[in-house]
Amino acid sequence: MDEEGSFISHLVELRTRLIRIFTVLAVGFIPCAYFARELYTLLAQPLLEKLPQGGQMIATAVATPFFVPMKVALMTAFVLTLPHTLYQIWAFVAPGLYAHEKRLFLPLVVASSGLFFMGMAFAYFAALPLVFEFIIYFAPQGVAVMTDIGEYLGFVLTMFLTFGITFEVPVFVVVLARTGIISLSKMKEVRQYVLVGAFVIGAIFTPPDVISQFLLAIPLYLLYELGLLLAGMSIKKSFPESNELVTKRENKPNTSDNEK
Repeated sequence: MDEEGSFISHLVELRTRLIRIFTVLAVGFIPCAYFARELYTLLAQPLLEKLPQGGQMIATAVATPFFVPMKVALMTAFVLTLPHTLYQIWAFVAPGLYAHEKRLFLPLVVASSGLFFMGMAFAYFAALPLVFEFIIYFAPQGVAVMTDIGEYLGFVLTMFLTFGITFEVPVFVVVLARTGIISLSKMKEVRQYVLVGAFVIGAIFTPPDVISQFLLAIPLYLLYELGLLLAGMSIKKSFPESNELVTKRENKPNTSDNEK
């Protein structure tokens, strides 16, 4: 009965947290919906700036001019209310964590959110303008570039997710090292394979041009190196006594040699 009561109480707590998350999301969506057209124009700016004079975007379906801006408004509301969402998740999970797990979990949540936003910003300000300039430059003469707004939204969201997840690499490295799934020394040994894998990922998840592949692969590898650095610092800070023990063992004179 105690286990059943505990399970039910957890479900009630989960229901309460989800209600709070969706309530705040709905409240945040209302002002975003009012400015939905302006938000889509802002999102489409990297393409609009690269279109030739007189170029424009089109809507090929009847309801597209309404639903696409609403999707952008919902996405914006989700991003704006993400801190509250993460807090609710933290409040639900925290009671079941040990003290050392709490010290690791909360910084990782904050860092992963910030890195994901940085990845989206990098895609918007750096990657997308170069990609669209490349694509439009190679458009054959006599071909008018008129992108459907729905197709554009799907493309941009894919780029945001790709670069956002790429910027999470330091978090993945720290978690793998701290949990002992993969040792830090082993991850340092496979640097060259990570570099090759970064370019393979760039070739798969970006448009077929060299610039965008480099824009994804180079940050991915640099962030991997950053993750190795942070993981080493985190391990030394969490286990200082083990580091001191290793140092003492290394500096301890060899008694067998002295006896000889």
